[in-house]
Amino acid sequence: MKIYAISDLHLSTNCDKPMDIFGGNWEGYTDKIVSNWKSKVTDDDYVLIAGDISWAMRIEDAVSDLEWIDALPGKKIIIKGNHEYWWKSISAVRAILPESIQAIQNDAIKLDDVIICGTRGWTVPEPDKEFLPEDEKIYKREVERLKLTLMSAKHLQTNGERIICMMHFPPHNAQNEQSDFMNLFEEFGVSDVVFGHLHGYTNCKRLETINGINYYFTSCDHIGNDPVLIYE
Repeated sequence: MKIYAISDLHLSTNCDKPMDIFGGNWEGYTDKIVSNWKSKVTDDDYVLIAGDISWAMRIEDAVSDLEWIDALPGKKIIIKGNHEYWWKSISAVRAILPESIQAIQNDAIKLDDVIICGTRGWTVPEPDKEFLPEDEKIYKREVERLKLTLMSAKHLQTNGERIICMMHFPPHNAQNEQSDFMNLFEEFGVSDVVFGHLHGYTNCKRLETINGINYYFTSCDHIGNDPVLIYE
């Protein structure tokens, strides 16, 4: 079993939302994802998709995007992004998921000797930008949700299994300064963190190791629409 990661697919099979208006990196990107995915992922593998999956506004309109993902090899685990307007509740999402896709939201699942957990996250304070009271409120709420997520993972950890955490928002700011999210990763012994959300950030590395934790930035335009291997 191998585990790959990618995020921010921004699919629109059931609506008119072309991504190429955002630049050349998005021209024909879904064909590139399919080609790269099929070249490496087998049906025994897992692919983590860290949010912003579909532009759909209603859950019924997201079905065709989920079927597009389902048609690709491997098993997939998804979390909610900030553009997931169709994702109203985890129970409603799970009720429509194709067989090869699982959704997690502030909880965890165990895959042999690996535990996958996930939550959305939020913007982290930047030293040179105003952090509005509303941002502070959501940030603190999302920190608590991450804590619940990691507690769920720890509950499943019976024999030192590796913990991989998915977030949609980056868990650190542009200076890689320590955040409450990162403190929790270290407290709970997380090995790897997968995130996305950002686009057009050429100075961001695909992989950063900070205090022994591997941070994978997997927005599809940043990784060349090519799922990144994070575990084998």
